[in-house]
Amino acid sequence: MNILVTGAAGFIGFHLSNKLLDLGHTVVGLDNFNDYYDPRLKRNRHAILEKRTGYTGIDADLCDYEQLTRLFQQNQFDRVCHLAAQAGVRYSLTHPFVYQKANLEGFLSILEACRHAKTPRLVYASSSSVYGGNTKLPFSESDPVDHPVSLYAATKKANELMAHTYTHLYGLQTVGLRFFTVYGPWGRPDMALWLFTEAMIKGKTIPVFNDGKMQRDFTFVDDIIQGVVGSLFSDKLDPYEVLNIGNHRSESLMDMIGILGQVLGVTPKMEFLPLQPGDVPATYADITQIQIKCGYHPTTPISIGIPKFVAWYKTYIGKV
Repeated sequence: MNILVTGAAGFIGFHLSNKLLDLGHTVVGLDNFNDYYDPRLKRNRHAILEKRTGYTGIDADLCDYEQLTRLFQQNQFDRVCHLAAQAGVRYSLTHPFVYQKANLEGFLSILEACRHAKTPRLVYASSSSVYGGNTKLPFSESDPVDHPVSLYAATKKANELMAHTYTHLYGLQTVGLRFFTVYGPWGRPDMALWLFTEAMIKGKTIPVFNDGKMQRDFTFVDDIIQGVVGSLFSDKLDPYEVLNIGNHRSESLMDMIGILGQVLGVTPKMEFLPLQPGDVPATYADITQIQIKCGYHPTTPISIGIPKFVAWYKTYIGKV
């Protein structure tokens, strides 16, 4: 198939594009290489993709609807996987208009382009953050998600509502994936695992929020990609879907820090702090639906995934 991946130079987009190419598909990867985190990391990911047969990279902004329309006219996309977005919960507290533009206007551009091109299926990134302050664990797709606690979460909930409208009005098949704390090689430097690794190697103190009483459904990127690929090609999906994609286990942040310290051979220096605005104390994915509909089966615990990240990190930092 011919597949458009937006955010192809991002963490998940890079891994997905590589996997789709491995499977023999052609990939058009779109990214605007913004500076939310060091663009060199995005350029380095993208340079790997550009060396591969079947890959075409496009440096463009989703909000440039005319350019996006031309791209759809020049390519008959069999699938679109929309991963481009402004990420980060805490950043949304200080840069709200960036989220309005990227996550709402940018998503509307994709919906309109897919609608007019009669794209058979749009898979897009939602987030576990839509569950807000829900305390019932694990989080299920049938749980209410009407009380987001960050603007980032609100934009992701809005994406799900917008997608539903386009499915209802125009018959566009849409599949929203609620990602749960993805980590692994080529990961994001704004995420806790990267920040903690960097600080602990340098002997610095790491901030531990909610006094260490945090739990996250840490999901290794290879497992995530298996699920995204399933959502792109499964024939068991309804016209409108929203699916959790996680590891189906909630790990203590302190356990994650302990494993990281063991792998690095250091004793972590920690400063315990209160819960931050926009954060939630625990996430935990019920993945029954994506297992049934997409054959998704994550297999990587943090005891295996964290050492893989650290090995990549040391190699990468040694080169840049």
